Amino acid sequence: MKKAKMNAGQNGSKQKDDTLKSEDVNTPLNVLAEPPRTQMLNRLWEFQMAKGYISESDISTLAREYDLSVIEVEGVVSFYHFFHRTPAGKFTIYLNNSMTSELKGFRRMLEAFERETGASVGSVDPTGTFGLFLTPCIGLCDQEPAALINFYPFTNLNTLKIRSVITKLKKGVPVSQICDQPDSHIRYTTKKNEGIFFREFKPGDALNKLSRMGPDGIIDVMRDSKLAGRGGAFYPTWMKWQAAAEEENKPRFVLCNADEGEPGTFKDRVLMSEVPETMIEGMIACGYTIGAEFGLIYLRGEYRWLKEKIDKTLDLYREKGFLGRHCGGISDFHFDIRVQMGAGSYVCGEETAMIESLEGNRGEPRTKWFFPVQKGYLQKPTVVNNVETFCAAARIIQIGVKEYNKYGLPKSPGTKLISVSGDCNLPGLYEIEWGMTLKELCDLCEADDPWYIQESGPSGTVLGLEDMNRPIAMFGDMFTQHIRCGGAITIFNKRRDIIQILMNYANFYKSESCGICTPCRAGNFIIQRKLEHLQNGLADADDLEDLKKWSFLIRTTSRCGLGKTANNSLVIALDKFADYFKDHIAPSDKGLNRKFNLEAATHEYESYKD
Repeated sequence: MKKAKMNAGQNGSKQKDDTLKSEDVNTPLNVLAEPPRTQMLNRLWEFQMAKGYISESDISTLAREYDLSVIEVEGVVSFYHFFHRTPAGKFTIYLNNSMTSELKGFRRMLEAFERETGASVGSVDPTGTFGLFLTPCIGLCDQEPAALINFYPFTNLNTLKIRSVITKLKKGVPVSQICDQPDSHIRYTTKKNEGIFFREFKPGDALNKLSRMGPDGIIDVMRDSKLAGRGGAFYPTWMKWQAAAEEENKPRFVLCNADEGEPGTFKDRVLMSEVPETMIEGMIACGYTIGAEFGLIYLRGEYRWLKEKIDKTLDLYREKGFLGRHCGGISDFHFDIRVQMGAGSYVCGEETAMIESLEGNRGEPRTKWFFPVQKGYLQKPTVVNNVETFCAAARIIQIGVKEYNKYGLPKSPGTKLISVSGDCNLPGLYEIEWGMTLKELCDLCEADDPWYIQESGPSGTVLGLEDMNRPIAMFGDMFTQHIRCGGAITIFNKRRDIIQILMNYANFYKSESCGICTPCRAGNFIIQRKLEHLQNGLADADDLEDLKKWSFLIRTTSRCGLGKTANNSLVIALDKFADYFKDHIAPSDKGLNRKFNLEAATHEYESYKD
């Protein structure tokens, strides 16, 4: 494969080209590879978790530690949702306000939390005991309503459960003793419930095959399996790994993107909960293939409750000699992994924004002068794949490419994990073979009168009844239009308000924009206001055209993929459900008079004028 041409123009700190030497045998691998500032988020988490906020003195301390200005440290703190500058309560509650949560009783849960804690949303109660905040999807859409309390999960909430939880907290019961252990809800695995992702896996099952295959052999297997990035971009895995291996610059890094923030998606949560070993061995296989010495798992802040399990699994691998020096008994292959906690930022799911966050900066996407395989983490060659991709790679090595290719379609071999939620009787995780139709999946989850189906989260596509017979596949053929699903299906029935759905998505993107692009920062705000206009019956046909124009502007001028896809659902819905929107607009020049209630407008005046 030809290496991509490297362009000049990206600024970045120059790092020492360290490779492991014999005298480094007692030094942790990350100390050799990572400069001090890469610990910025960890230090901020220490302050946040110790006292519930980050003070002025904490910021000054970090400014001295990292030789930065106070303003620069403040800029990092202010970027992340889970870092607070003022006390956020002894018990900090984050209630999920995603669209699925709205369907399952979000408003009642919010009222219950406010009533029981005495805190209003976005603030702390007068005693400083409870802080109540809203946050978008926390990866528990299959068991909504859900919330995090001090980052411990609470699922399937109702008003009585909320009262019980808050009462126990007031009595001093530790959060860790009353939190829920989220159910993995693995509803279906293909081929007689064996499938690929959840079959038996013992530590070392993939690792023990690496030296026999060799780096070139692993590349060949990845190519033959047609494994492509499972985060939604579907870039061929072998091409990415080979490109990094061919780079001359060292050291090289392996990054696992465990920041699945797309509303409706929770497949990676289940993988890390059930089979973290496959994620780890997929990373080790990549490290061996590209000649990397160190890997990082960027774990979203909402999954903090999973960190202990992942760390224990990493410790087990070190005890077995599967991580560290001479990793897995392979001479001169030194590789280790650490977990880095994110702090609440959707845009950090974009690979270059994640890299910036790992380096201790604001998680803003980089301009694309270089690919990460050329200049990624610390400006060194870096492979970034998501959890499902690394798990799939480990399974392919474990079972062999011939067995893997028995599943799925010739152009799309293997299986795919789909997070299913919304209006269905069996929400949860489905491992399907590529080629299953949308109707077959809806039948499996017992969908309730599906009408509007959101695929791959708000940035994906909108599907309707006319799409039911389309296959879900990475690559289709010239005769069949396939559905390229990144990992989530959210089902809405005819009783749901499409404008309410799009309003929820618009609010999400307005809140989650990193703010660096004016079109994304301002455009998503304008789109939300126009949707409010439509929701209130005050819009006309011109407003619908304006929504399309603003969406086009954002898509063509945003610097990152997340901004470019922010309004996919809106644009598709406007076309696919055109009759629905026509019924919600006013005749020309009469929009401002529609839904105006004179009695309601004058009620307060009439009540007090006497």
